Formats: sequence, structure tokens, C-alpha cells
Amino acid sequence: MHTWQLQDAKSRFSEMVDLSLSEGPQMVTRRGHEAVVVLSAHEYRRLCGEPSVLDLLLKAPRGEPLNVERSREAVRDIAL
Repeated sequence: MHTWQLQDAKSRFSEMVDLSLSEGPQMVTRRGHEAVVVLSAHEYRRLCGEPSVLDLLLKAPRGEPLNVERSREAVRDIAL
């Protein structure tokens, strides 16, 4: 993991984002202490366990019957 001082991270933010996408997380320090880690959205979702659209579709309920009966009430006239 590459480490950036805060002032370098601010002035070269685009480069830091590109590296986080291609090489992985980037550490940013403030006053010599680790402060934050910049990582790709894909990596963040993986770490947080957020399900993908495919996961959601695969876990969707199946086999439950749908109620498709229409009402037997007469159709009302509407004045336009």
C-alpha cells in the first residue's frame, strides 16, 4: 500500500485515485499519523458486504403465487 502525506494527496488527488483503482488502497497520513485509506468503490462494497444486483436477484423469493383475479365490480363511467 502506497502512503501519501496529506498535502501530496490533495495536490495529486487524481493520481492517487488512479492508483487506488489500479494498485489498491492508498494510505493518507496527517502530521505523521495514519488518517484515512482511499480505496475503490468496488473494494469498499466488497469489504462492507453490500450485495450486488446479481446477489439480490438470486435471493429473491420464488414460487409464491400471485393474486391476479380482477374485481367483479362494474366499471364506472367517468365524465371527461
